[in-house]
Amino acid sequence: MAEPFEAYDDLDDIDDRLHAADAGERRVAIIALANSGDPGAVTHLDRMTADPDPGVRQQVGLALAEFDGPEAAAALAKLVVDPEQAVATAAADAMAELKDPDSADAILPLVEHSHAFVRMAALRALKELRRKDSLKPALDALRDIDASVRVQAIGVIGFLKLEESIPALTAATSDPDPHVRRAAVSALAFSQLKPAADSITRALSDGDWMVREIAAETLGTNANGPQAADALIGAVADEFWQVRLKAVRSLGKLKVARGVAQIGACIAHQQANLRKEAAAALGEIADPAGQKYLEPVIDDADPEVRKNARWALQRIDAKRSASGG
Repeated sequence: MAEPFEAYDDLDDIDDRLHAADAGERRVAIIALANSGDPGAVTHLDRMTADPDPGVRQQVGLALAEFDGPEAAAALAKLVVDPEQAVATAAADAMAELKDPDSADAILPLVEHSHAFVRMAALRALKELRRKDSLKPALDALRDIDASVRVQAIGVIGFLKLEESIPALTAATSDPDPHVRRAAVSALAFSQLKPAADSITRALSDGDWMVREIAAETLGTNANGPQAADALIGAVADEFWQVRLKAVRSLGKLKVARGVAQIGACIAHQQANLRKEAAAALGEIADPAGQKYLEPVIDDADPEVRKNARWALQRIDAKRSASGG
């Protein structure tokens, strides 16, 4: 038997090792194929997807993560339906690394597979490929019985950023599963349409705090976010500090001066992360009304709060000087 990690000179030499009786030696040969970086290795790896040893098949899935393109995708499509979960998981993770849009041809049929894991893995992979013909399968998958599949479908739709998908995403913000609602709210960020911002704003009243949190964050990046300023100001009083933090951050990004008092009130919160974010937001807005909230925390116990507070005061002074005040 060869030394475990000896170097192989070419793919043919490695291929000989792939026929070894010992599964461990076959795995070492597969690692060598992955390390070769030679696109021709994919043909050899594809043949090993039918190896009787699950450890070998898992190694094939790991090795295919080093390659891209339709051939690698076709091999991974065989492994992601493997009855051994470790094999299927390795293949799913490798599929998610594919970047060549032509890889979608081998993956699209898996969206209709009988097992939810496979459907979820296929949609997860299609997201990065950004193929427009994946939109309809993704929209259809929003009716999937499995919430994890619906979440991945929203990922595909969100990456495509097509305004025609807004009605479906808006409907998904009312999904019974909070993870789906959260994904839908986040995916709506790209839209220039007012109905998208309206749906995100309504999510600030969602029963799940994590949905409210993503809604507060998303409004800060949406083109129509400024129209939700009053709703964001209201969210600063949310019972969860995580929601308050994202609302404060968005108000700062949007430079909502009428929210200074509500943001300033967060400076006294026991959670340092919220104090830090409030100080930063007041600096982004740079309204003189924020000065009275910032001065008490220039010596805050948390160094990040102190730094942000001092920066914010400098911003206010600069704005005042620029205006001749």
